Amino acid sequence: MVASRIEDYGLIGDLQTAAMVGLDGSIDWLCLPRFDSPACFAALVGEHDNGHWRVAPVGSGDCTRRRYRDDTLILETEWETDDGAVRVIDFMPPRGEAADVVRIVEGLQGTVRMRTHLRLRFDYGHVVPWLEVGDRRSTAVAGPDAVAVASPVALHREDGDLVAEFEIRQGQRIPMVLTHYPAWSEVPSAVDAEDALIETEEFWTGWIGQLSYEGRWEHAVRRSLIVLKALTDAVTGGIVAAATSSLPERLGGERNWDYRYCWLRDASFTLQALLGTGYVEEAKAWRAWLLRAVAGDPADLQIMYALDGSRRIPESELGWLDGYEDSRPVRVGNAASEQHQLDVYGEVLETLHMARTHGIATTDEGWAVQVALLDHVRQTWQEPDNGLWEMRGPQQQFVHSKVLSWAGVDRMIKGAEDNGMDVPLDEWKKLRQQIHDEVCEKGFDADRNTFTQYYGSSALDAALLLIPQVGFLPWDDPRVVGTVEAIGRELMMDGLLVRYRTDSSGNAAGDGLEGQEGAFVACNFWYADALWEIGRTDEATEFFERSLDLANDLGLLSEEYAPGLDRQLGNVPQAFSHVGLITTARRLSGEPTAKRESN
Repeated sequence: MVASRIEDYGLIGDLQTAAMVGLDGSIDWLCLPRFDSPACFAALVGEHDNGHWRVAPVGSGDCTRRRYRDDTLILETEWETDDGAVRVIDFMPPRGEAADVVRIVEGLQGTVRMRTHLRLRFDYGHVVPWLEVGDRRSTAVAGPDAVAVASPVALHREDGDLVAEFEIRQGQRIPMVLTHYPAWSEVPSAVDAEDALIETEEFWTGWIGQLSYEGRWEHAVRRSLIVLKALTDAVTGGIVAAATSSLPERLGGERNWDYRYCWLRDASFTLQALLGTGYVEEAKAWRAWLLRAVAGDPADLQIMYALDGSRRIPESELGWLDGYEDSRPVRVGNAASEQHQLDVYGEVLETLHMARTHGIATTDEGWAVQVALLDHVRQTWQEPDNGLWEMRGPQQQFVHSKVLSWAGVDRMIKGAEDNGMDVPLDEWKKLRQQIHDEVCEKGFDADRNTFTQYYGSSALDAALLLIPQVGFLPWDDPRVVGTVEAIGRELMMDGLLVRYRTDSSGNAAGDGLEGQEGAFVACNFWYADALWEIGRTDEATEFFERSLDLANDLGLLSEEYAPGLDRQLGNVPQAFSHVGLITTARRLSGEPTAKRESN
């Protein structure tokens, strides 16, 4: 058996890790105890032999229907069979002493024969654990990891798995609880499934109740915020880019990356979404994580960090996994963490400025970090880099990187002026103007009336849509309008926007990889923003709603989409995509966005 389509998966999580549940009732991805820990269910990027946990009617296929319970992360999956109807309620309670996965089987009609098949394979589907089968609780141990499974249904060992068949009658509820714990500690007590269900529902409904947005697309915004919260680590405040690793940007190709880390690229967009919808505490936690991560020598700033702020994220390939739909290699870790990307300095300075303007106070130490970052920008802004999209080809003079360098200087000038800081303002203003002049001279193609991906290039890049977003030029500047129009002509693929095009050799603008990827979801929201701001408001609304349709039935967005195949691509759910949805919904509803307010 192979994994389902990417859009067939739903997300459950406990604010420290997450699991992906398919339409067939199988959990095919779960990393314990953290988002970036090795997976104990890795069927998503391999075969079912690599670990999964399915609970479904005997002989059934995909479910009849599924949904999240109201505004929560409690997933309800239902099957109708010849013998009756049944519901499986899946959720992970917000983390207490241990990580728990709770599955409650509920009989809705008649009597249905069910099967649970639990195949634990630690270390990304590689290690078979030692099983101890008990009457109501069984355990699985391998190295540092241990799992206990509590159930009133008697499980038995079958080829290294825990399996059972049982009947569920109308009105009956049978709980199963999987608990992860360190192998050297005592087996923890299992949570009470029904109490945990009540508490989990109360947590999510209470949390979403803080939402301040009441616009036209409130349902989509609410779901996107729940996803963003689910991808936030409750301990560190870090927000992972996605819950998965190595889901391909091109089916059968090599564009398979590990996104279970925190990108500085996403920082200002995420803060904008949180502050703009009333989630100040989450914004404060994200800002605090950011300051801890970037502390130290500015020359050592990375584009991404582990959840706890660790810098080493070595990339390796897992040769025993076949990859999602034969998309190889399966990678863990991310070598892009070692790339040189100038735009992250601007993103960090933009984020901290945004926090200041929303009343999140800056400490003396925090300001000192920002001054050091700005000094590094002053010394390095003219260097080539790998760009926003982590190109693995030759470094270039990317226009977006220069524009974000300008934005970082601009925000520091405004912060100093607003707060009466003793800084060399004249020097900073001269630097800001120097960057601006060079970008307009070397990064703009006057013949085509558009900015380009990098100096001397004819290629376009969807990141150019951010030029007016950060205030580099106003939206009504003819160069901005020309760039938006050129991107709409040249980067559209079957009605959706790609972030760049492949060249004649098959490489995408020097990214060193073969094949054209899909449409990048976040860029489609940027394009809707741009259409709105240049006065094409009806088109903007239509394009935004077309982009909303890229979500699956549960409202989850992946990183990319293949228009010709009508398939989601890339890791899922993608925080960057959901952040884009939130921001664009606010803009098209007439609310000022945080970035616009700061300019």
